[in-house]
Amino acid sequence: MPHRHIHRSTALFALMLAALPIPGAAGETPIQVMKTSGCGCCVAWMDHLAAHGFRPVGQDLPGGLLVREKAARGVPSAMTSCHTATVEGYVIEGHVPAADIRRLLAERPDAVGLAVPDMPFGSPGMGPESRREAYEVHLIRGDGTTELFTSYPPD
Repeated sequence: MPHRHIHRSTALFALMLAALPIPGAAGETPIQVMKTSGCGCCVAWMDHLAAHGFRPVGQDLPGGLLVREKAARGVPSAMTSCHTATVEGYVIEGHVPAADIRRLLAERPDAVGLAVPDMPFGSPGMGPESRREAYEVHLIRGDGTTELFTSYPPD
């Protein structure tokens, strides 16, 4: 009888594991977002990500610690914005559109990650994209140099 009990327990355990969400399952990609407490545009950007198949998890940090995290992760000072995220080994700085993050993860370039410096109006989390100002998404290389990844014209 103990063998049967173990078998049932094992089956129950397997069923329980199967019911748990798996990172990346059903198109959801976990992304960690470091931000300051009470930042509405950071939360709005996280909502944008969630609407596009990501599973954002926010972590509130004091401003000084967040600045140190950006530098430690290789974000050049000219590329900084309000929040810093990490996804599958890449750094995402600022209001980067979900489509650009997906492209980065598909292409997997040898890079630190992506950045939208400052907080351009109309970028995800910064107001309606239907009235956006022009902005660029930059690819950050390991040596700190950047290159254009995507350009968004004004609408």
